[in-house]
Amino acid sequence: MITSRREYIEYLRADRLALGIIGRRSWKAVLRELFYPHITWRFQKRLRRLEYYRNCEKGFLRKIYYLYLKYRFRRESILLGFSIPENAFGSGLAIVHYGAITVNSSARIGKNCRIHTCVSIGASGGKPQAPRLGDNVYIGPGAKVFGDVSIGNNIVIGANSTVNKSFSEDRILIAGSPARRIKKIDISKIIPHLRDPDQVALI
Repeated sequence: MITSRREYIEYLRADRLALGIIGRRSWKAVLRELFYPHITWRFQKRLRRLEYYRNCEKGFLRKIYYLYLKYRFRRESILLGFSIPENAFGSGLAIVHYGAITVNSSARIGKNCRIHTCVSIGASGGKPQAPRLGDNVYIGPGAKVFGDVSIGNNIVIGANSTVNKSFSEDRILIAGSPARRIKKIDISKIIPHLRDPDQVALI
């Protein structure tokens, strides 16, 4: 959760790194961004700004500005097919594609999450409890994670999997419907920016 201006800047830097938007931009990259903007990066910037104003800025005028940001954020969320609440994801978020991602407002996901389209993370059976995912989690396309479950660190959730129970073991691939442990994995081979420890140390 963003709790200061410094953390806000750090979250943006970590998200840029996770999305592969790093280094000095050439004039070609600037033109490409002008005419063909990086849609999910623009969304993530708005998400982080909204979180910052909700958590850190006080006062009447800032509250009004927060409501304005929330209105714009909601409009863009509908256009992209996202239902993603504030303060659910840690730093280093990478939304790989736009379209059909739903996250419960009570869900909590650690840093360096890489999430694909048609993913749902929600409560179950009318209960308020939602999933809690650790750091460095890759969520494949079409995966469903629901209920009062917890997932460890350095986990890969396979495409179209249904996760309805907890997995406390770290560094594993879970897949299937219902999901089960498949094998040990090296998460740095799945989440690209984790391959460079010097870069990750900056997050």
